[in-house]
Amino acid sequence: MTVPTSETSLLDAKLLRLFDLLYTTGSVTRTAEQLGQSQPTISIWLARLRRDLRDPLFIRSPSGMQPTPRADALIGTARQALEALRRLAAWEDSFVPATAQRQFRICMTDGSHVTLLPHILQHVRAAAPHIRIEAAQINADTGRALQSGEANLALGFIPELEAGFFQQTLFPQDWVCLVNAAHPRVSRSLSLKDYQAEEHIGIVSGTGAQLLAAAMARQKVERKLALWLPGFLGLPAIIGTTDLIATLPRHIGETLAGFYGLKVLRCPVKIPGFTVKQHWHSRFHQDAGNRWLREVCVKLFQQREVRRAN
Repeated sequence: MTVPTSETSLLDAKLLRLFDLLYTTGSVTRTAEQLGQSQPTISIWLARLRRDLRDPLFIRSPSGMQPTPRADALIGTARQALEALRRLAAWEDSFVPATAQRQFRICMTDGSHVTLLPHILQHVRAAAPHIRIEAAQINADTGRALQSGEANLALGFIPELEAGFFQQTLFPQDWVCLVNAAHPRVSRSLSLKDYQAEEHIGIVSGTGAQLLAAAMARQKVERKLALWLPGFLGLPAIIGTTDLIATLPRHIGETLAGFYGLKVLRCPVKIPGFTVKQHWHSRFHQDAGNRWLREVCVKLFQQREVRRAN
């Protein structure tokens, strides 16, 4: 009766190579040369192989080492195993943008929908026409989504993802003020006194808003907030038809100004800057498609100063 075992010992890959070469050459000397080993070492390996496969495998004869019937029966399986090991060692994940059919989910702020997403989409549609992009919100679930693979990348200022995730700096951000180009009282500059005298729009979304609020409180700067918005949707139309001021990160401010003919001014309040980064989970660090997507973001958004520093 056969006693079941909890596990079966696996053959060493070098013993499989020995089996294959010895079967092919019929010579211990030539096998040793091709493996770069001494003949005594080959003899030790052959003894192990015989023990593991429970058969002499090769018998000395005037014409060389002759395989036993068991060796004849096993050589095909051994060569298949060697080929599988070679394919495994040589395997490289491939991603061909021009033919790839895949969907990428990118977590980003609504400001990035205006500043980053159009450039990503334009590049992807030209280089990878069968790729689909889904933009998702950054929220408390973003880290879990990156880890599970539900999301591929997160773009923005996301301090909570700076521990346990890969990250790469794309560009720094400071703060500007966005005003109507025909503002009746604000022209080329904005003093702190004028800033506090005018009415403002507050943007409540995004981690940058927390930096803004903290800086205002720390410097005891009071803004007359006439309107709160949950995001940047509708902001250009409101600024373009009122005398309200919005304080926001430079990238989104300059983008909206360029699209809608608004005016960008230096912010008179010292607000800490921050860096926009791309974040991804270590599980997908070597995934070829994810690597390609990250390289696209670096190509499109990483500033020269950041590249030189890396």
